[in-house]
Amino acid sequence: MKNPPPKGLIRNMVSLCGIVMAAFGFVAGAGLIAIDIQTHFDNPYTGIFTYMVVPALLAGGLLLILLGVLRERRRRTRNEAACERLPVINLNDRRQFATFVTVVVVTLLFIAISVVGSYQAYHFTESVEFCGKTCHSVMKPEYTAYQNSPHANAGCTRCHIGPGADFYAKSKLNGLYQVYSTLFNKYSRPIPAPVHNLRPAKETCYTCHWPEKFFGAVELKRTYFRADEENSPWTIQMLLKVGGGNPKHGHAQGIHWHVSGRNKIEYIATDEKRLEIPWVRMTDETGNTTIFQTSGKQLTPDQVAQAEIRTMDCIDCHNRPTHQYPSPERVLNTALANGVLDGGIPDIKRNGIEALDGGYATEAEAMEAIRQKLADAYPEGGPAIEKAISTIQYIYSQTIFPEMKVSWREYPDHIGHMITPGCFRCHNGDHRDAEGRTITRDCNTCHSIIAQGPGRNVESISSGGLDFQHPEDIDEEWKETRCDECHTGVPVL
Repeated sequence: MKNPPPKGLIRNMVSLCGIVMAAFGFVAGAGLIAIDIQTHFDNPYTGIFTYMVVPALLAGGLLLILLGVLRERRRRTRNEAACERLPVINLNDRRQFATFVTVVVVTLLFIAISVVGSYQAYHFTESVEFCGKTCHSVMKPEYTAYQNSPHANAGCTRCHIGPGADFYAKSKLNGLYQVYSTLFNKYSRPIPAPVHNLRPAKETCYTCHWPEKFFGAVELKRTYFRADEENSPWTIQMLLKVGGGNPKHGHAQGIHWHVSGRNKIEYIATDEKRLEIPWVRMTDETGNTTIFQTSGKQLTPDQVAQAEIRTMDCIDCHNRPTHQYPSPERVLNTALANGVLDGGIPDIKRNGIEALDGGYATEAEAMEAIRQKLADAYPEGGPAIEKAISTIQYIYSQTIFPEMKVSWREYPDHIGHMITPGCFRCHNGDHRDAEGRTITRDCNTCHSIIAQGPGRNVESISSGGLDFQHPEDIDEEWKETRCDECHTGVPVL
């Protein structure tokens, strides 16, 4: 009597468990990928399940199958001295031929789905939803600000990673630590800024913007509102001398002179936020180098040698190009100027500031406190008051995030110089070279005021430029005092 043929090596408990796992992963992955191709997932957690959990399940199942086969093979080798070390494949055997065809078909399907899945997984991990929604509590401030920014149609990775495989690999490795920080609550509140390992602006910003393009002067009009009973408006209209220009076609001009053509500006900052800049080195287009230092904080040669010398680029001024958190004063000015907030409500600017700047611990607490404070300030109520309350609540939800300790105070914006030193970090009249020359502090270097005065519309316009007129009578104090020394983002109430 012939002995029955031995069972297949795959027929063991470990391999059978692997087959079940792999089959579930294969079917679920194929179905979910097909759905995503047709409809696209909006929920990032569905994408994580499709492109991370399911592939891991499939790969784990295949590994279990292999492990079971190797284990079974080893067991048989020990028990049967005559057992062949390698399996004998005979395609003339109908059973083996059917098994071979099945393995080939399944392998080809697996490779095809893996290729499509890998491609979709790459795009999913590069998506805005993955960056902004996956770690919702951590990234909520950045994602909210991004949606309200000029770059809302540009993906996060366009700036944070950019083109090329090297920064892509670095970002994914860094992402592993970020996942760990999120899972084990190790992340900082707020997230430290500036980001020191951010890719140079020339490799990201310059794909859409470039200072060699000449812009000339750009008109800017802003209406401010005082914190008085009438919410009195004051309008200022100016020409920003953006400039720029390609040195091949002429001399670079204006604000973009700093990063245009062959000019090179380098500096040393002595604080993490790059607000204190005691040392500046300018190399002009002819190669001449000039060093400027502040009179009270001159660095020694050893300090300069040990310090990080940063070359100025777009991000040194446009440091919040996408994740902007405007101050309560600025955002209420915008709401009043655009009619979103009714300027006819007495003291709404003052009361709105008080409601926004309440030092709340959570957003839920802020929503309730804002409603209560404004309801107490306007006991008569009415539709206009209800709209004002909802508007100010919405403003808070878009600009202040207490759980992450994020607001305009933690993330200063260096464009301009109203509530942060901004331009005055270098253009403060205190940086001198060896011959006693200073970096200019003349306001007309960067902008010219063409109209200013009370009201929302100022009719008198001077193309030649006007001397700045402060809305409040402070004599000549504004010439000697930086704006941010008085303006903090909330007016003195």
